[in-house]
This record gives sequence, structure tokens and C-alpha cells, in this order.
Amino acid sequence: MPDSDLLPSLLFKINENQLALEAAIMELTNWVEQRGAADVAENVRSALDAINRNEEFIKLTLAVLMTPE
Repeated sequence: MPDSDLLPSLLFKINENQLALEAAIMELTNWVEQRGAADVAENVRSALDAINRNEEFIKLTLAVLMTPE
């Protein structure tokens, strides 16, 4: 298997990890907010917005890369 065939799978796994980290961070953010640090929670949510903004593009690009020629 050529190395170039591994790239889409690698990117897919990296994206999967990124989404899992986002979910874990959001759980912690909710916990922090429940304890009165709403400003900290909002800052974290703002920082995580980039993941949400880019998610659809990443999914579409991965689908193209993983489509057999």
C-alpha cells in the first residue's frame, strides 16, 4: 500500500480525535460553568467555535479523499 493511500485514513483518525477532544472539553466547560465561572466557560466555547466552523469542510474533504478512483 503506497503511503499516499494512508493519508486519508490518517486524517480521518486525527479528525475523530479532534472531535472527541472537543466533546471532552465541552463536558469540562459545562462543569466549570455550573460552578460559577460562566466567563471562563464562554471563553472556552469561543475557542472551540473553530472546530464547529471547520467540521463540514473537513468531512467533505475526507469523503473526497477516501473515495476510490
